[in-house]
Amino acid sequence: MARRVFDFGEETNKVSKEDVNKINYEIIYTSSDRPSITDPIIRLGEIHEEKKELIGKFINPSKGSGFKENTSDKIMDIQAINARFVGFIEWLSLNNIEVKLEGETCENVFCVLNIVESDERCGKLSAGNGFVRFMMERLLSCNMTKEEFLYEDDIDDDSMKLTSIQSMRDFLDCAGNTFPPNIRKWAMRNMQVANSSEVSQEERRHAQRALSIMLNINWKSSSFKSIDVSEARKILDEELYGMDSVKQRVIETCMQINRTGKLPAYGILLVGPAGTGKSRIAYAIAKILKLPYASIDMSSINDIEQLSGSSRIYANAKPGSIMEAFMRAGQSNLVFIINELDKADTKSSSNPADALLTLLDNIGYTDNYMECMIPTTGVYPVATANDKSKISNPLLTRFAVIDIPDYTFDEKKIIFTKYAFPKVLERLNINDDECILDEETINYVISKYQDVSGVRDLEQVAEHLASHALFLLETTGQNRIEYNKKMVENII
Repeated sequence: MARRVFDFGEETNKVSKEDVNKINYEIIYTSSDRPSITDPIIRLGEIHEEKKELIGKFINPSKGSGFKENTSDKIMDIQAINARFVGFIEWLSLNNIEVKLEGETCENVFCVLNIVESDERCGKLSAGNGFVRFMMERLLSCNMTKEEFLYEDDIDDDSMKLTSIQSMRDFLDCAGNTFPPNIRKWAMRNMQVANSSEVSQEERRHAQRALSIMLNINWKSSSFKSIDVSEARKILDEELYGMDSVKQRVIETCMQINRTGKLPAYGILLVGPAGTGKSRIAYAIAKILKLPYASIDMSSINDIEQLSGSSRIYANAKPGSIMEAFMRAGQSNLVFIINELDKADTKSSSNPADALLTLLDNIGYTDNYMECMIPTTGVYPVATANDKSKISNPLLTRFAVIDIPDYTFDEKKIIFTKYAFPKVLERLNINDDECILDEETINYVISKYQDVSGVRDLEQVAEHLASHALFLLETTGQNRIEYNKKMVENII
């Protein structure tokens, strides 16, 4: 791909063949989120004195693009620039914004490690004085590969929300390169609608709202870094007792990612009685993959529009639950938890859960309100259900189904003594020798809830006993509480 020449003039941004041949700097393709001397944001030269910061403006001199320091007439040429920051630097130049470059001098080259505002009163910062900082955070968090950089626009997210037309326009100008191409084109079309006087106020309002939603999502590459399999196994063992088939599937997922850099083609459907830890497994998977998670509860879905959104022709139109999941996660790569998949309302002619099919096919999802295909290659779906016979076959075929049987007496005993009770004691800051249950007492507790599916009741008993022990420790002056069967009978 030909590298683009910086052209900070107002006449045109097109690159001619002659301009390409005049390129005197390098564009760096990297996904590092921590700039360093060996991997800086920008390299400026020549500089013949040690400096930690430069204050000035990016300009378009007659020979190549550069940076002019306030205290000097000399223009430092840009020798190299991180591809993610091309649009941002161009925006700073076009708007004549003064910035402070923080970095290190190495071998007559100034390596820029951070860009901050030098004048807090600058009126060009459309989103307020935090816009430059916001852009830095968003661009550094982007991990697009060389093949995914396209020179037109860019997007990223963090703490600040983009809502005004001007701030979104500036954001597109600064960060368009890292957007998926279809979303970038969609954003430009909606920006035209939002600014148009030829459409109704309602259409402009919907366009602005949709833009704000889309631009505040960090659209990341679907390429994943390698996962430490031993660390993944450790997390699973800490969170779950037994469940070897589940752990095996998760480890297989990690190995697939390590080999291909991509998520598996199929998500996981966990089927089992209530209280067997299905949701906990989903959270453990998100922790292992180092991804945010968002969840929807299918038992509350009565209409397909709740999932897929409503058309903008309605005044009260809004995005669906799936799009809202991206909004809550704040990025395009996430673990999508679908709770109670078998509880979707099937009384109507169409099953609302069928709206999940395109999401699960991993080819993209279209929300009726957004009117844009959302890439889903970075979405890992994990669904839970109690009865898979109530799930349609098309949905079942899109998951790797794992059946989770209820726990036996011995398994419940181990979970209570080694997981549930110790965790509650630790959370309440109670030492193991301050609250003791003998063997007979433990067997009584387990037998009392042996016929109840799952371990939620046992976890509640653990909470009850630990809270009772804490009360006695604090009010009676005792430093050790030993429970027997009779005492526990009276308590629970």
